Amino acid sequence: KGIFHVLGGLFSPVDAITPVMLTIDSLIERVSTRPISEVILALSSTMEGDTTCFYIYRKLRKANPGLKITQLARGMAVGNELEYTDEATLSRSLAGRTDFSESMF
Repeated sequence: KGIFHVLGGLFSPVDAITPVMLTIDSLIERVSTRPISEVILALSSTMEGDTTCFYIYRKLRKANPGLKITQLARGMAVGNELEYTDEATLSRSLAGRTDFSESMF
């Protein structure tokens, strides 16, 4: 039960894509003019995605200090082999770990 906002890309200095080329300003306007309680950032887990998320976070926080801003969980996917997992993914998996309980099964 929510609405989506399509940015139209990610920051990419290599491809000369800057914040003004994305629809971030219209996102900020939507959040500022509607009763929205949470924004969930769902971008690629790449350097460009992380940079774009951080930029959006700063803009949203400035526009609406009380807004809940979250990001989709990141880490190892079910079925991945640990030996092929890169350091950044493993680090995120450890940071976002949850309690192991029988209720998970």
